[in-house]
Amino acid sequence: MIRRLDQEISFTYFFRLISCILLVTCFNVKITLAQEWQSKFVKIKKDGHLQYIADQKGNTIPDFSHVGYHQNQKTIPQVQVVATLSATGENDEVKIQQAINELAKKQTDANGIRGAILLKKGTYKIPGSLKISSSGIVLRGEGEETKLIATGIGKRKTIMASGEGKLIEIAGTRVKITDHYVPVGTKSLNLTSAKGLAIGDKIVVYRPATTNWIHDLKMDQIDPGTGTIQWTPEDYNFEFERIITAINGNQITIDNPIVMAMEDQYGGGEIYKCAFDGRISEVGIENLLLESEYNGDTDEEHGWDAISFNKIENSWVSNVTSRYFGYSCVNLSHDSKQITVKDSKCLAPKSQIIGGRRYSFNNDGQLNLFENCYASEGRHDYVTGAKVCGPNVFYNCKSENAKADIGPHHRWAMGTLYDNITTDGEINIQDRGNWGTGHGWSGVNQVLWNCTASKVTVQNPYVSGLNYAIGVHAEKAEGRLKGRPIGVWENQNKEGLKPSSLYLKQVEESKN
Repeated sequence: MIRRLDQEISFTYFFRLISCILLVTCFNVKITLAQEWQSKFVKIKKDGHLQYIADQKGNTIPDFSHVGYHQNQKTIPQVQVVATLSATGENDEVKIQQAINELAKKQTDANGIRGAILLKKGTYKIPGSLKISSSGIVLRGEGEETKLIATGIGKRKTIMASGEGKLIEIAGTRVKITDHYVPVGTKSLNLTSAKGLAIGDKIVVYRPATTNWIHDLKMDQIDPGTGTIQWTPEDYNFEFERIITAINGNQITIDNPIVMAMEDQYGGGEIYKCAFDGRISEVGIENLLLESEYNGDTDEEHGWDAISFNKIENSWVSNVTSRYFGYSCVNLSHDSKQITVKDSKCLAPKSQIIGGRRYSFNNDGQLNLFENCYASEGRHDYVTGAKVCGPNVFYNCKSENAKADIGPHHRWAMGTLYDNITTDGEINIQDRGNWGTGHGWSGVNQVLWNCTASKVTVQNPYVSGLNYAIGVHAEKAEGRLKGRPIGVWENQNKEGLKPSSLYLKQVEESKN
């Protein structure tokens, strides 16, 4: 009896020992499978700094760190409250607008700030739009208990922040770039002459479009569809806003990289001084819940954009939630520059689920940052529009119950980083052909870094750059149109990419 008991104990011990060995072995195998790895395009050197690996033409993945509010070189300020309002439960639009207008009469401080208007907890009914047209004004709530409701019918923007005027060229300052090829990622340009230029000058790096460039992209050959418009050169001249940071002879250095190669065969490039006198800055929208009234899930005669920015720079949207709008939580138009949108949510949009609706966080501007945002039931949750001049960044954003795809939407966005984006829908960078009125190639030098999706399409345009899927967790899809060049894929579905966030590592280096 005792001997049998000893045998049972020995067997039990042996079984547990074998189980432990198997468990440790499996754990070690899992660790091995999840070993850290680095991209062949951006590596971490022994000293901890990033090394960008150039191709034969000198192109690299760009530095995306200098985007958002003051290019990430300043922290969003905690602006002092100068006026406090309480909700009446009735139409509060006039009262809030009067407070905005009164604050606009106040002089700005040395930092361009006038002050913050605090909306206390309560429900504020807004039948029209609130308009901020002066710099230095912050509209702040007390979190989701401060609710602005877009009441009544009619498509409109609930909060509009916009200056006036337009970007203009300063006469007599245009200079030719002498480099035969200006690679993606560079910040240095050689000019015929740097005479008259100074460090700190605001300039445009101008990349003209040519007939042969559009022909080589095959965007003059888009398959006909309903209302299809072929691309023409006069519509695709690009203006990248930059600042001169150094001058050495006839070579200038600029604050942000080139995100589309400039080539002699396609018209080369130029620079000129610029001004945008009517553009406003230092505007903040904070800690608010915005809702729209609606009449049924497919109703479209109600609030369309919760927040709209245009002709504005160095401003922010923080901790804002929208519900039931037809188009967006935040919509940054073409002349929005160096805007940070963070910690915000776009929930339960109400509209038909077709084109031109549900662009939860839309960016048509340049040098803008969206971080730590969330969207549900949108169509294009993190998206750029036509002819978008980068760099721009979407970082650490999530999309659930997606009705369409994330990514550059149409007509050539340049230099966008999608870093740690997670969606149960698709992320696509492709030739969209005759969708819309001729979307064509959606973007170039677009980088997906450590993103997760159900399916991902990455195609390379025929000329002018590449698109990247680095450490992407998704099923690889061919895309809408077959026969397009396949984009650059690196270690699909492989864990352990380092740095896990390219954007955060680039920001870390920019501040050292």
